[in-house]
Amino acid sequence: MHPTPNFPPEALAPLLEKYRQFIREEIFPIDLNVVQGPFKCYLPRLHELRTKAKQLGLFAPHLPKADGGVGLNLVQFAQVSEILGQSPIGHYVFNCAAPDIGNMELLHLFGTDDQKSTWLKPLQQGEIRSCFAMTEPASAGSNPVHLATTAVREGDEYVINGHKWFTTAADGAKFTIVMAVTNPEAESPYQRASMILVPLDNPGYRLMRNIPIMGEAGEDYLSHGEVKFENCRVPVSNLIGKEGQGFALAQERLGPGRIHHCMRWIGICERVFDLMCRRAISRQLEPGKPLAEKQTIQNWIAESRAEIKASRLMVMDTAQKMQELGAKAVREDISTIKFFVADVLMKVIDRAIQVHGALGITDDTLLSFWYRHERGARIYDGPDEVHKSALARSILKSFTEK
Repeated sequence: MHPTPNFPPEALAPLLEKYRQFIREEIFPIDLNVVQGPFKCYLPRLHELRTKAKQLGLFAPHLPKADGGVGLNLVQFAQVSEILGQSPIGHYVFNCAAPDIGNMELLHLFGTDDQKSTWLKPLQQGEIRSCFAMTEPASAGSNPVHLATTAVREGDEYVINGHKWFTTAADGAKFTIVMAVTNPEAESPYQRASMILVPLDNPGYRLMRNIPIMGEAGEDYLSHGEVKFENCRVPVSNLIGKEGQGFALAQERLGPGRIHHCMRWIGICERVFDLMCRRAISRQLEPGKPLAEKQTIQNWIAESRAEIKASRLMVMDTAQKMQELGAKAVREDISTIKFFVADVLMKVIDRAIQVHGALGITDDTLLSFWYRHERGARIYDGPDEVHKSALARSILKSFTEK
């Protein structure tokens, strides 16, 4: 999806400043109210902001200019992603939020002409939203080869049956891409599943609920759906790529996706860091004695700054290598940034909550929202433990081969 660089590097710095200004002036003033909800009440305002982003030439930074985007490569977009990550609605406003951005990449690379005209084009233009149905409540997400959802071919149709959850943003989406077993007899478990596009007005599809995340179910884009496919029939032409390619396509989707996530997390860290420092300066323990004078607070601030900077350098290095060599060549780096940055994210949020005291656990700041919703960063797209184990095995393999 990220094109060969056609956006002039010398124009990047002023472009980044335009994103910073937009986020600061248009999004920061409303984002706390939007996440407090109801989200749907703010959709008209968010659509106005999307229109303004288009008028300013800032919409869909990851897409080629021919598709209505800005035309940034992966490294350039990573820098934008950090800026947008400073708000929970930043990526949504600019139409580069998960799961839509991953689905755009999938359809761009592997979709048929009909799939592109019917689904990809309106998705790119921000006219519709989508979701991605892979995780199952009955199967360990950390080892997704054991999917229970099936898609059985009957004539020119697939009949899909299965139970999924954490189908992010299913509420209000127009279509999903579902991972289902089509080739159960395939020798390799990694060649048994396929990706199939399902319009969500299908009578065989049901959104059961928006799953409460530490007490908050949310709605629309800010939600995670539990869904069922019950004798859900779709044309065979809705297959993405080829049968049995599901896991291979998932890796294509996840490589750049982890760069997107990590840079978004770094953006969150920067906003949280700013809140923490402002609180430390302004909170008086007694007249003339701000919280910032306490050595523990100073240690947290210093450690947070070092960890955020280290995270950024690590992710940008991985993005550069991925852009030049492809995702497969940087598998170790991808695992490293995934667990490292997720850990830094939770540390920085936790320190900021502590500095805010009782205020930190209320919904009067964004801290509690991020604490609830970003705790999943250490679980989704592969739990920390899986990435650490994979990285260690890869490192140790090089020693046993010597």
